[in-house]
Amino acid sequence: MVSKKKKTIIYGVDITKRVTPIMVRDAMIQCFYEAHSNILELAKDFFGDPNRKKLEKMKKLHVKELIENIFDKIGENFNNPTKESLIQVVDYLKKMQKFTENQILLKNMSVKLHN
Repeated sequence: MVSKKKKTIIYGVDITKRVTPIMVRDAMIQCFYEAHSNILELAKDFFGDPNRKKLEKMKKLHVKELIENIFDKIGENFNNPTKESLIQVVDYLKKMQKFTENQILLKNMSVKLHN
């Protein structure tokens, strides 16, 4: 029987060790980056079609700034996150995701109705 090793590192955070709010914030940025990397890839022409290394750096910076802006919108400190502020950011991201999914759905429905 093959043993299954538990995944202990999630988005760069070793969950078997003490986890700080900053580590969770950084993991959230990495998760959002990975989830939206393909969409950000479509913007490479907007970024001036940079080389691969520069594009990756620009995408990561864009995601970090997006998360920083969310902290600002909810009146919390990006550089000193708390458990409560992280939960608020996640809730904000969920609302943003739902809005984006609805906009994509409406656009797709509109295209199908007009064809």
